[in-house]
Amino acid sequence: MTVASSGGFAGLSVGVDIGGTKTHLRAELGKGGESRDLVVPSSDWRTRDWDADAVGLLKLIHQFTQGAEIAALGVGAHGCDDAAECLAFQEALTRHVTHPLSVVNDAELMPLALGLRGQIGVVAGTGSIAVCRPSADRMIVAGGWGWIVSDEGSAASLVREAVRSVTQHLDRGGKVDEPLASAILKALDVTSVPRLGSKLHSFRSAAELGRHALIVFEAAERGSRLALDVIARGGRLLAELPSILDARGAGASHVVAGGSVIAAQPRLWDAFVLGLGDSSPHLTPHLFTGSPVEGACYLASTLIASEGCEALG
Repeated sequence: MTVASSGGFAGLSVGVDIGGTKTHLRAELGKGGESRDLVVPSSDWRTRDWDADAVGLLKLIHQFTQGAEIAALGVGAHGCDDAAECLAFQEALTRHVTHPLSVVNDAELMPLALGLRGQIGVVAGTGSIAVCRPSADRMIVAGGWGWIVSDEGSAASLVREAVRSVTQHLDRGGKVDEPLASAILKALDVTSVPRLGSKLHSFRSAAELGRHALIVFEAAERGSRLALDVIARGGRLLAELPSILDARGAGASHVVAGGSVIAAQPRLWDAFVLGLGDSSPHLTPHLFTGSPVEGACYLASTLIASEGCEALG
């Protein structure tokens, strides 16, 4: 689809999924109409300052839509980890536009994409977090503390736990040629085994460390008990996040999990489902394998519908 200049398309809605690694924009022309997409590295424009990020995102959207008139904007943002942060980013954006918009955490996009409002969203990608919004003025969160502290089931956390498992294996006299041990040492370019721990400290971001997560699953395929245990533990700990929200009064009956890791790795998904069944069997798990931006577009469409109802009222 070619987006026309301002005024060329009435009712253009824009959804944005801001992830820790990439930002996905989608513009849609009416319900069931044409759409187009743009994916850029989040580092290209994001600074983690609400005002600066509002300007940067709106500039990106303006370039993407070629100045077309926008009817509504739905945004799911990694790093907006409580209601106050979502509101701060939303208010920063609102200062520059007149069309309706809404900002939620990126984990909320997946239930929205399935039309499940008020349900629990779980992201297991670069990082991990569980989010639910039981009411318009209440957002509850578990996890999302970063890979150094937690982010269980995420790419970076799986590598961190793999390193820990390998160091414990070596301490017990295990051999370096164990599939996970040899893969970790090679992938992290550890030239001397005693330097394994300090090598982990040298990584500057979750994305930088998390890009090695695939080796954990490959080692599991080769029969590594260490890798299988890391994945099983990661899935169980990830499943604790929605259970925590349930205990805090989320009032949800569905959990929608997605993200680059869990959507691509059946072993992690199976461990998550098993853990959720043990801790909160009344919560129905759903694996989201689509694009979270679909939830952002759904959010934008509800804003347009809401505006229409107000006009009729």
